[in-house]
Amino acid sequence: MRMTAALRPVLDLPARLGLSRARDVYYALPVPLADERRALAVAWLALGLAALIASGIFSLLLVAARAPFLAPLFPVADFFHVALVVHVDLSVLVWFAACAGLVWTVSGAPRFASLGWASLAFAVVGTMLMSVAPFLGRGQPVMSNYVPVLDDPLFLAGLVVFGLGFAGVTLRALAGPARVGRALDGVDAQRFGLNAAAVSAAIAAAAFAWSWLALPDRLAGERYYELLFWGGGHVLQFTWTLLMLVAWLWLATLAGLRPPLGPRVATLLFGVALAAVFATPAIYLAWPVTSIEHRQLFTWLMRFGGGLAILPLGLAVVAGLVRAGPGGAETRPLRAALWASLGLFAAGGAIGFVIQGSDVRVPAHYHGSIVGVTLALMGLAYALVPRLGLGRPPAKLATLQPFLYGGGQLLHIMGLMWSGGYGVQRKVAGGAQVLRTTQEVIGMGVMGIGGLIAVIGGVLFVVVIARAMLGRR
Repeated sequence: MRMTAALRPVLDLPARLGLSRARDVYYALPVPLADERRALAVAWLALGLAALIASGIFSLLLVAARAPFLAPLFPVADFFHVALVVHVDLSVLVWFAACAGLVWTVSGAPRFASLGWASLAFAVVGTMLMSVAPFLGRGQPVMSNYVPVLDDPLFLAGLVVFGLGFAGVTLRALAGPARVGRALDGVDAQRFGLNAAAVSAAIAAAAFAWSWLALPDRLAGERYYELLFWGGGHVLQFTWTLLMLVAWLWLATLAGLRPPLGPRVATLLFGVALAAVFATPAIYLAWPVTSIEHRQLFTWLMRFGGGLAILPLGLAVVAGLVRAGPGGAETRPLRAALWASLGLFAAGGAIGFVIQGSDVRVPAHYHGSIVGVTLALMGLAYALVPRLGLGRPPAKLATLQPFLYGGGQLLHIMGLMWSGGYGVQRKVAGGAQVLRTTQEVIGMGVMGIGGLIAVIGGVLFVVVIARAMLGRR
């Protein structure tokens, strides 16, 4: 009761902004079981789960690559950074894209099924090529932002093939979307949000292509890939954020919450979150890809572009959580995922405003934001698995997992924030970090403990979803 009273001014903010017109809006989309969309949706979920499993294997290889007696067994000397590249791409890029394919398939019309299956096939082949490239190729790791790469023909071919698969599922989402009705109920608002995410993904794909065509041939290495992925990578973050906002409202309904948010206002907020993306062509036309202005404008676009939508929608969901009565076994995992997602995304967003320079506060920012999205999609996976005709996730483990994963990641970014305040630089490891003071050592130690807890939480998610998928009803 004291907590609710203390939070009352914040929780009443949605009402003051005119967001509390409808209290019984249903934001959960219907899940198709009678046509081909069900099988395709399950296949996209399986790809996402396989990517997380492979990512977990590479996280173990990260540890082994630093071990004194095991490091010489790996095919390249700098296998730590090689494994880190693939780990990041699988756990972020492939996982998020697979979740996008899942929800676009569930929400979209059954048309263009062949395009959906072809897109999935391209995504699977691309993921496999990226996963085997560290063992077959000799490419140098390039730790470029948003999409780190191995400068190796096999890995780059896999990345291109995967990109074609994601472009294909985006095209299908735009060509065969579920119609948004004139009455504009909660389901219509959610469909608009998913359509907006598809538009954002299409603009991101165009930005990647534009950068590739505009970059001069003389560039190579890290500078080339950094500029190649800078514009499209920033726009792609709006895609993932829109998917997270849709997931928040979807989970809120299935968790028995009543967020004070009407469907028309929700639709408006989705539109606001998308609006900043349309500045992308203007930035490309006004400033060269290699210019400082190009880089800075995309940084500002991401920092300020979506906040006007995220804050009120997030507050509405928090209000629903705080005011909700006790939930049953089915709703507790969904509420746990919501709490963890909201908390991590808020922490990452707040850190973004205090970044100065290129220290480890930068990864603290994007770890918080990315994990906020990840936790929302994990919760949505818990909700969708039984509705796709598969088994039901075990309630106790599914409730523990978001707090374990989210709590570990919170410790992780707190350690990074602490260390960044003392000047510890990003993209370095081991002795290259040059930890001079006790405070720096403590900060990086907290980061390591949090990272270990988060890895355990990630493994638990894979176990819970795998058990549910194998326990088909």
